[in-house]
Amino acid sequence: MCNPRFFTRRQTLVGAAALPLALGWTNPVRASDFRSLQATLDRAVASGQVPGLVALIARGPDVWTHVAGLRDIDSGAPMTRDTLFAIASIGKPLTAVAALILVQDGTIGLDDPVEPWLPELAARHVLRQQGGALDDTVPATRAITLRDLLTMRMGLGIVFADPAEVPVAGQMQALGVMPGPKLFAEDADTYMARLGSLPLMHQPGAAWRYHTGLDVAGVLVARASGMSLGEFLRARVCAPLGMQDTAFSGPADRLATQYAANPDTGALERWNSAAADSFADPPVFQAGGGGHVSSVDDFLAFGRFLLAGGMADGGRLLDAALVDDMLRDQITPAQKAASPWFPADFWDTHGWGLGVAIRTAPQGAIGRFGWWGGYGTSFWCDPATNTVAALFTQRMMTGPDDVALADAFTHAAFDAR
Repeated sequence: MCNPRFFTRRQTLVGAAALPLALGWTNPVRASDFRSLQATLDRAVASGQVPGLVALIARGPDVWTHVAGLRDIDSGAPMTRDTLFAIASIGKPLTAVAALILVQDGTIGLDDPVEPWLPELAARHVLRQQGGALDDTVPATRAITLRDLLTMRMGLGIVFADPAEVPVAGQMQALGVMPGPKLFAEDADTYMARLGSLPLMHQPGAAWRYHTGLDVAGVLVARASGMSLGEFLRARVCAPLGMQDTAFSGPADRLATQYAANPDTGALERWNSAAADSFADPPVFQAGGGGHVSSVDDFLAFGRFLLAGGMADGGRLLDAALVDDMLRDQITPAQKAASPWFPADFWDTHGWGLGVAIRTAPQGAIGRFGWWGGYGTSFWCDPATNTVAALFTQRMMTGPDDVALADAFTHAAFDAR
């Protein structure tokens, strides 16, 4: 099952990845730094924990990659470095950057109401109690802003409760807008109309509620720009950064087949022929919160761009102040206390900026930013060591234990000296 390709090289990088050594990149990548990590990754493939993987760690012009296992179990197609993956939630910062470009353009301010582009969210009402009846509401105290969407404090998002006991959860599931592994299957206008029919779970800005804000931000980008989200990302983000593989669909012969563990046996089972509703076909709804496909090398370019403070190919793509805002924890202690997440101590070591998580502890990890994707991907950057780390697998995450391999990978990526 294991078909590794392991190498260390100095690589000519495109777009924002072509950073001069004068920026202070230190501790170049060496093969010897990652022998133990390579063995860990190979064991994960050999044991059947994951069908295959592509790992990448970069500092400065030095790039380490490891490729192992299969892109598709049934056909025996080997994993390759340029395999395309459904990346799920690590696409959230891509959508955030697209929205921040609109801020830079003067189209919208971060703290402006979104109603001119998203009238479905005007004149919101808020549940008196999260578990209360859908019509037991009070008026929202203020409008929803773009910052609310990007920080996921808009008032709607995933609900970890029995839908039979929490009416808003049941209604979200009935309408198909509860965040989950299956992407919304209808168009953006239908998505927004269904969200607009729901009361908010909390006042805008009062608490962090996962996922929905970034899908809504993607709709805003499309409507405000007059382009589809994919077209805007391609023209304003991906092309300047040399991210040729990032889109909302890709060729079937490069897509990794998605697998999920059987809850009873633990055996990996094909989720479907590609991922979600098949990323080989263009989706009706381009989900900004997790509908992208991409490759590890595209995320290398994206990580380098963020570490460089918004620079791309020697020029500025995004204002440095906006990048600083993006990579700053914006969730207050009171909001964290009102926003349970997993693991239970998540907020002890993490915050959330604009579309991306921020490490707030321990001391050596402060300032790292990135996220995990529910289809089996992980992307983190470390300003202190100028490191970009991406681990792409195609095993769906179904519980907290499923991030163990990604956590071991990022620990090795950032702590190797």
